[in-house]
Order: sequence, then structure tokens, then C-alpha cells
Amino acid sequence: MTATIEPAQKTDAPDHPLTPLSADEIRAVRRIVADNGLLGDSVRFVYVALDEPHKNTVLAYTPGDPIDRNARVLLLDRATGQGSDLVVSITGERIVTQVSVDSAVDGHVPILDQEFEDIESFLLECPEWVEAMRKRDLEPANVRAVPLSAGVFGHEDEVGRRIVRVLGFYQYDAADLPWAHPIDGVVAYVDLTKRTVVKVIDEIELPLPAERGQWDAEPHATPVRTDLKPIEITQPEGPSFSVDGNQITWADWKFRFGFDVREGLTLHQLSIDGRPVVYRASIAEMVVPYADPSPVRYWQNYFDQGEYLFGRYTNSLELGCDCLGEIQYFDVTIADEDGHPRLMKNAICLHEEDFGVLWKHTDLFNGMAEVRRSRRLVISFFLTIGNYDYGFYWYLYLDGTIELEAKATGIVFSSAYRGPDGYATEMAPGLGAPFHQHLFSARLDMAVDGNTNTVEEVDAVAVPVGPDNPWGNAFRPQKTKLTRESQAMRVADNLKARVWHITNPTKQNRLGQNVGYALHPEGQPVLLADPSSSIAKRAAFSTKHLWVTKYDPAERYPAGQFVNQHPGNAGLPSYVAQDRDIDGEDLVVWHTFGLTHFPRPEDWPVMPVDYAGFKLKPVGFFDRNPALNVPAAPKSHCCED
Repeated sequence: MTATIEPAQKTDAPDHPLTPLSADEIRAVRRIVADNGLLGDSVRFVYVALDEPHKNTVLAYTPGDPIDRNARVLLLDRATGQGSDLVVSITGERIVTQVSVDSAVDGHVPILDQEFEDIESFLLECPEWVEAMRKRDLEPANVRAVPLSAGVFGHEDEVGRRIVRVLGFYQYDAADLPWAHPIDGVVAYVDLTKRTVVKVIDEIELPLPAERGQWDAEPHATPVRTDLKPIEITQPEGPSFSVDGNQITWADWKFRFGFDVREGLTLHQLSIDGRPVVYRASIAEMVVPYADPSPVRYWQNYFDQGEYLFGRYTNSLELGCDCLGEIQYFDVTIADEDGHPRLMKNAICLHEEDFGVLWKHTDLFNGMAEVRRSRRLVISFFLTIGNYDYGFYWYLYLDGTIELEAKATGIVFSSAYRGPDGYATEMAPGLGAPFHQHLFSARLDMAVDGNTNTVEEVDAVAVPVGPDNPWGNAFRPQKTKLTRESQAMRVADNLKARVWHITNPTKQNRLGQNVGYALHPEGQPVLLADPSSSIAKRAAFSTKHLWVTKYDPAERYPAGQFVNQHPGNAGLPSYVAQDRDIDGEDLVVWHTFGLTHFPRPEDWPVMPVDYAGFKLKPVGFFDRNPALNVPAAPKSHCCED
């Protein structure tokens, strides 16, 4: 059973400072921008979202207080390539701030969908591109253009220009999957402002992989199996959660959710048993760096959020069932590139899941035989950006654990296969899939029992053999307090079971221990590119698993405000250069996690889901197991007479 909810954004007056922008508010933003003479024929809206009030304003809010509503707006004049960064007061109907984006210094505003729409026509007007296709015996009109963010590589003729680089894929007919037929060895550089091809690099002619790639294409189509019996998930009394606008209550948890076209789903004011844990949680950036150093592919690395605003590609879950059980969907309203509201139906999914055993013991002394089943609350969304599909699932557990799981699926980006000494796996005859990484940055504005927090790195260390350890069996946790931002750039170490404790030194549990939560990393590799590389500078956040900064509401993005064609060292490197005190302060924890992907033949033609994520687990936050109050499952659910 499913239900769709349109959150409180549908009402004219927001009921909370964090209520997402309504369609009427988006219309008001467009009108204010136009009334101020900023909306010419060639100007487009790149980004429109709630400009969230300062944390102190939100925490001080009580129902009935007046709410001042602002929107953050990015504009692009397509005729000149000039970007503008605005804050618009919806309440006051005025422009609060207006800043021109200096593309040579600050980078460019993100790429528009409209900028991609006529790329293929540019290519067909370019003699060098047409010749490159003809000499490969390909019909240029059947080449699907894949325009990709350009990065920054010291090419002087690109400074200040809005550039993308274009790879081609051949499509034999309307049902054909172009990803199966990469036209490798050739790339076009396109100026999006002048709408023209500025350069074609034709490195090498490589055979076009011929085998079709649709998952059900002959001759490799697999019959659908018939031996799997249905699994039905039912909650005859309905779900255990309740929804009030954009606020959700479940078990002892309470939080708000939002949606941003750059960050996607955001969680706000997560608390358990009335005690705060996280003020704001989001995936604030991701980068996909590729390992192929060839002249036509060395530049491949994508910031799917900062360059493309991946939230606008969120799937409507009307089109496919990604959740099971008693589901509640939420619609999301965003602004399109003309500044008009666009409704994304069933964009967010909320449901509960059974999650196996929560706790259990059978005791030989007192006859205890108790087991409790775990369940978790799931709030999620899925998106498709180019060839890849990503799902982001936030889980809340009955024992106080918070988990984020990123799911990567879709179609691997393809190339020609250049042999075993290259940088790709052969997926089908002559078809390669380059090695790459998917690296995400979680921004966790922590509030562990309040806004006075400290971070400690905790390692499992062996105690040397000596008078206090004569048999050599001893080990203990070694805690290192991270007191300044310069000290809190850390890498995970699974050989030491390394975790990071975020504690509140002003609050203790009944044992006198500081209450806290532990960040458990998966400890997969950080960025593998050389430190001297362009991508290491532009995605510096991905070179460490952990960064800790003192709270500043302006510091929202780990790779900086304007990632598109930014030369690097923005975001976290500039934040921590202030080297602020982080001992007993209002802290933001940034965590890099992700996948290092050496594709397998089993990842073709559609990749089974791969997983990455992290957990926040209570450590001394409670006086004892907080899930002792979970009732036993009915006997009828687990045994038969």
C-alpha cells in the first residue's frame, strides 16, 4: 500500500523556517528577479532553493513566530556566460544581495540542461568532427553526443570560457543502447556560450564495439525466471511513523526533511528521545574520477552535484517501485531553468523495514530466552545522471544508530578496450569500462546533546609486553583529541579499527562518561590520483576521510561554491586554513566515503547495485541499551505448533 504526501510547502504560509519553498514562492522569486531587471531573454535560472536561516534562528523558533523567507538564486546569461549569485527576500520582495561570478577566479555556475540540448547540432556543423566520423565509416547523424564537464588543466585558451568536452557513442536504431558502442579515440571541445566546437582531438582509430547492449537484447537475452515465489510485506495496522508537514516522528526519533537540487535529500534536527544528535545532514558533494590517461580521456572527472546539480534528475517513483511495504511518498517542487515551479511526483520514499535480530540471548543459568527483532525507518530518493543511477538511503534504527547507504547502479561508462595493459576492464568483445572511483562527501552538522562538541580519534592499539602485560595479550583504545582544524584532517585505518567519537564534554551519562556518537567509516580508499594532479586540487575533500570545521553557515560545500571549471583548493582546504579551535565548539564533521570500481563483466550491461556508506552509533549517549523496550514479536510470526 502506498500514499503520496505533498509536504507543508503546498500551503501559502510556511509553518517552519525549514519548510521547503512552495510553488508560489518560486513564482514570487521569478517575479522579483524580473522586476529588478535581471531577467533578459538569454538569462536562465541555474539554481533556486531556500536560503536556510541561521541555526540560532531555527533553534529559537516557536510556532506562531514570524518567518522571514529568503531564496538563494544562481542565474546564467547564456549570451555572455556571465553568472550571478543572488539572495532574494520573498518576504520583503527585494534583492538582498547580488554578486557577479568571476569565472576566471571563482569558476562557473553549474551546467544547464538547455546548454546540452543542441550539442549534436554543433557537432554536425563541425567539419573536423564529421570527418572523424566519416573516416570511421559512421553516419554522423547517428552519433549520440555525451557532453561532460571540462575540469581545469592549465589550457590558457579555456580561461574564462564555458567549456565542455564531448565523447561520442553510436546508436544503430531507436532501441539500441549507445553506451555499447563508444567511439573512442576522438573528443570535441565545445564553447557553450559561443555554441561552437573549438577543437577536435582525433588521437587514434579504434574498432567500434558491435555487440548490442540492451539487457534483453539477443542473442544473450535471458528468459525471466519463474521459480521465485512472491514476498509480501504488510503492516495491517499501518505504519509506525507519523508525518506533520516535513516533520517525521518514529519510535523515539524526530526530524525534518528537505530537498535541494544540489544536495538532494537533506535531514534536519535529528533527535532521539528528545535529545539532539545532528542538526543537519546531507551528501554535499560527490566526484567520479576516471583512471584513463589517454589524450581523449585524461580529463574525465565529474562533480555530479557541484557541476550538474544532480537533484534535478531525481526519479519519479511512479515509474518504478524502489521501496516495499507501507510506503509514503512525498512530492518535491523545484524551479526549472526558466524559473517556473516544476513538480517531481513521488520523489522521496518513506517506509519501515524489518532488519533481522536486534538483540538476543539464551542463558544457561536463569533460563532466559529472549529475542527482539530490529526494524529501521528508511527515507530515500533515487536519481539518474547520464549513465549512472544513484540511490541515497538514510536509515534510523531502534538502538539509536544512524546510517547512510549510497547505492550505485545503472550502466558503467564505456570505452574501447585497449588491452590488458590499459586502464579498463573488457566487458564485452572490444568493449572496455575504465577504472574509476565514486567518492562522496557527507556534511554532518553535529549537535550531540547540544552544540558543544569535541572529536576524538580512537584506535585499537596493542600494549607492549612488559610488567603490566607479561603474556602479551593486552590491547586498549587509544584516544587522541582533535583540537584544531589543521589536526583534524584524517584518514581511516581499518587495521586499527579507527573510529571518531563526537562527544559533548558538558553532558555525562550515569557513569560519568561524556555522551557521544561514533562515526564508523568503511575505510575504503580515498582519491587515488596523484597529489599533483588537477583533480586532487579540485576534489581535495576526497583526499581525507575526515575533516572537522567550526560551524560557519557559509561553509556548505566541500569543493567550494562554484565547482564547474574552478582551478582548485576551494571548499575544505580554504575552510581549515583558518585553523580554528574545535575543542568544545559547534562543529561540522565532513566524511568522505565511496567506491573504487574496477568493473567486472558481471557489471554489464546493467550493473547490480554496489554499496557504500557509513554509520553513526551512540557511544555513551545512553545509560544502557536503549532498545530494551522493543516488544517481542508475536509467536505466530516465528514458530508453528
